[in-house]
Amino acid sequence: MKKENLKMRKNRQLMLLSVFVALFSFVALSGKDKGKVAKNAPVFSNFVYQGNDKVYTDNPLKADEFYNPILQGCYPDPSFTRKGDDYYLVCSSFAMFPGVPIFHSKDLVNWTQIGHVLDRTSQLKVEDCGISAGVYAPQILYNPNNDMFYMITTQFSGGFGNIVVKTKDPLKGWSDPIKLDFNGIDPSLFFDDNGKGYVVHNDAPDPGKELYSGHRVIKIWEYDVQNDKVIPGTDVIIVDGGVDINKKPIWIEAPHIYKKNGKYYLMCAEGGTGGWHSEVIFVSDNPKGPYKPAPSNPILTQRYFPKDRVNKVDWAGHADLVLGPDNKYYGVFLAIRPNEADRVNIGRETFILPVDWSGEFPVFENGLVPIEPKLKMPKGVENKTGKDGFFPNGNFTFTDNFTTEKLDYRWIGLRGPRENFISVTKKGLQITPFATNIKEVKPTSTLFLRQQHNNFSYAVTLDYKPGSEKDLAGITALQSENFNYVFGITKKGSDYYILLERNEKQRRRDAALESKIMGSAKIDLKSPVRLKVEAKGDNYEFSYSLDGTTFQTLGGTVSGDILSTNVAGGFTGCLIGLYATSANDAKPE
Repeated sequence: MKKENLKMRKNRQLMLLSVFVALFSFVALSGKDKGKVAKNAPVFSNFVYQGNDKVYTDNPLKADEFYNPILQGCYPDPSFTRKGDDYYLVCSSFAMFPGVPIFHSKDLVNWTQIGHVLDRTSQLKVEDCGISAGVYAPQILYNPNNDMFYMITTQFSGGFGNIVVKTKDPLKGWSDPIKLDFNGIDPSLFFDDNGKGYVVHNDAPDPGKELYSGHRVIKIWEYDVQNDKVIPGTDVIIVDGGVDINKKPIWIEAPHIYKKNGKYYLMCAEGGTGGWHSEVIFVSDNPKGPYKPAPSNPILTQRYFPKDRVNKVDWAGHADLVLGPDNKYYGVFLAIRPNEADRVNIGRETFILPVDWSGEFPVFENGLVPIEPKLKMPKGVENKTGKDGFFPNGNFTFTDNFTTEKLDYRWIGLRGPRENFISVTKKGLQITPFATNIKEVKPTSTLFLRQQHNNFSYAVTLDYKPGSEKDLAGITALQSENFNYVFGITKKGSDYYILLERNEKQRRRDAALESKIMGSAKIDLKSPVRLKVEAKGDNYEFSYSLDGTTFQTLGGTVSGDILSTNVAGGFTGCLIGLYATSANDAKPE
């Protein structure tokens, strides 16, 4: 009997040991440790991004000025809120992971990214959606009635729909999503002085009442603050079509309600997010309406000016208002800075303007004339952008040697956590390749940075020897899964090659993705390779160096057309990524 018990104990110990080994293997193959056990995993080091836009060299800052936009690159649909002396700002992130970047400021000039609102897979499920799906138009709002911060948004993936997350402290993370039972997009909360809550959002007209393409409505619901849900049966349409439905306005959206002097102001975007974009305002004596449009709408737009104007800012709209530290109102909004070919490669960025609300209705100061690249700072504020952890703007250089465990928040993944494929080693950042190609709608093993200038260089050193033709690592310049460049090292037979591939899909539903090798060359991988992509407006060049000094351009000068919203469609700007895959299908010529 004792021998049997001893045998049983040994069996249990062996079983526990097997479980432990299996668990250890699972942990080692996931998260940050995944890269440490991978074979042929590329290592990236000595990264440098440098912007060189003429608008900044031609317009140097004076001591009391700062640059507009305040967030360069694809940071669209901004919303901000205030608690005491603290300001918090969020933006759309679509299928980027983590999602909804969040920034903090004390003065509306100097901003620090403090993380992302949706940073867990329980909050963000974008693993199977296109890059321009996912998370749209977040609103952040502080409710002084219960000392709570809310972020409400539409998540077009994961079965979520419209959701809200909450926190007492944005520095300490956010709750899991609470699903809200209504259709439409661009939800926004409003909390009245009496504690009552409301949700406003864009929606389709009632069935059978759509009058024209782009006809939308703004709807309001009463919101149960205790239970975080809309109250069934309380929904009312408060704007039908827009300011004047007889003019067939399109895409009334992005609504926000503000209260001032006992009146309720409803501010919306109108005209779509392109060249006819604008911001309009309505007023009411009751949060549920009826709302009357201001006689001087729009209160912000760039649609009336010559297309060839210098330092063009366009597509302005989708705004939010807050009371600044100088007791003056300010508004953030999205706009674009196209390149000389009128391409929108940088994407929609976050701008700010002071707002004159001395009359009945607010008006963006200098928002109805061509927007200038510089602004006067609020009184008593010092410009610290790019210093002491504050987000940079203007022409700046960003370097990263990947020597710390915590990545800079500017580095993002696509459709899944970065931690699933990266690890920090003594040599640099190691990426464990997924068996996923950049052209697939799946999580990719790619670490992205937003393009933030029309003229820039982006360079990194790559230590890598691919094991087969299925292996590739390098750089990708990506507007979407259907429009991108791949510049990387792969294998053909027993030789190593570097290649540049252009991928594009005609914007037809039945169109196939077309891939073309723009250039390839056999290379000797005795030492790490320096890879670089440079843009001068619409012209991009991809080059490499085997000695770290002398660069060879591959494929000549190529067009940035497929990296622009104009060609690719969608809502994102160009993302430049450190890319690795074990599912490569690009073949050297």
